Parts: sequence; C-alpha cells; structure tokens
Amino acid sequence: MRIRILEAAKKEFAAHGLAGARVDRIAAEAGANKRMLYYHVGKKDDLYLAVLEASYEKIRNEERTLDLEHLAPPDAIESLIAFTWNYFIRNPEFLALLNTENLEQAKHLKRSDKVKSMHSPFVEMIRTVVNRGVASGDFKVAMDPVQLYISIAALSFFYLANNATLSVIFGRDLLAQPAKDERLAHMVALVLAALTGRSVAEFLAPTPPAALPPARQTA
Repeated sequence: MRIRILEAAKKEFAAHGLAGARVDRIAAEAGANKRMLYYHVGKKDDLYLAVLEASYEKIRNEERTLDLEHLAPPDAIESLIAFTWNYFIRNPEFLALLNTENLEQAKHLKRSDKVKSMHSPFVEMIRTVVNRGVASGDFKVAMDPVQLYISIAALSFFYLANNATLSVIFGRDLLAQPAKDERLAHMVALVLAALTGRSVAEFLAPTPPAALPPARQTA
C-alpha cells in the first residue's frame, strides 16, 4: 500500500506542486482512504518528503548499476552523462519535483538525513573515476566530483526543463530524436574536453556535408 501511495503522490506533486496537490486525489489514485494514507505516510508535508526521498533513492540506486569502476575513465564519464540524460528524459516527474522543492528553498530536504547519506557513496564513485583518469593520463585535472556532477546534471536539466520555450525561440523541435542525439553528443564532448584538456572538436563526430542540389542540365 505504501508503494502505491508514494507512486500516486509523486504524480500528484509533479503535476500540481506542493500547494496544489490534493490528498483526496492521491488517496483515490492509490485506492486508499485518507485515514489509511495518514497511517502509512503521515500528513501532506511528510508524504511530500517521502516522495522526494524515494525519488532520490531511485536515481542513486540505478546509478550504482553503471559499474563505472570497471570502465576506462573516459568511458565511465560518458556512461554517467548518458545515464543522467536518459534518466531525466524517462522520469519527467523527477525534474518537476526538483523544481518544486527549489521553489520551497529545499525546506523539506533539509529535514532528511536519508537523502544526504545516500549522496556520499555516489560522490566517492565519481571521485574514484576522476582520480583513475588522472593517474592513467586520460584526464589532466582532478576535478571536484560535486562540481563535475552538478555540471553534468545542469547540462541535461536546463535543456529538458526549458525545451518548450527554447524550441519556440530557436525554431526547432528540441525533443525530436536527432536533436536529443545531438545534445547528448554535445554534452559528452564538452565534459570530456574539460577533463582531458583537449579540443571539443576531437570528441564530436564530423557532421556530414549537406547534399548538394543536382546540377542543372544545359542544352
């Protein structure tokens, strides 16, 4: 029952924010009554925090399956970027929850020891990859793993969270598959260039030349 309640609550909070979310809609979606909901999770703020904690736990658990320690450092970083990008695409509710909690000035996350503790192993995993890369000569700088991950997440998050306005402004469908593929390649190139000290162009596949129109026939 708790799992059903959290899943229903995640959808409700993502769609309506904390202020607009309604406990009765969450209970109905979960097939529970409000008394059962309060018994399993608590009041609305407690339910919201439980959803946040479960959302962070989900992404951190999936990140641990990447097996970065057994990949060459550049491949490990590329794998992390691709995972982050695709996870955000597959889980738009997670982005919506992050937006809501930032509007709340992280008021609820500040109450959670659980979220803070689950990030330490993740940061150390990135630190290990970066340090291996420096030791092997693949990377030129032992970049702060927190700064590195924030940059990777930001490159994905801003693009996806603002794709509607950006698509209108620049006159292109930024969620079309070719555009998403181009974005991922761009992000990988930027991050690897920063770590290796090499040119971004070295990490980008050359763009094939546009097809020329057929030559005009002359009499």
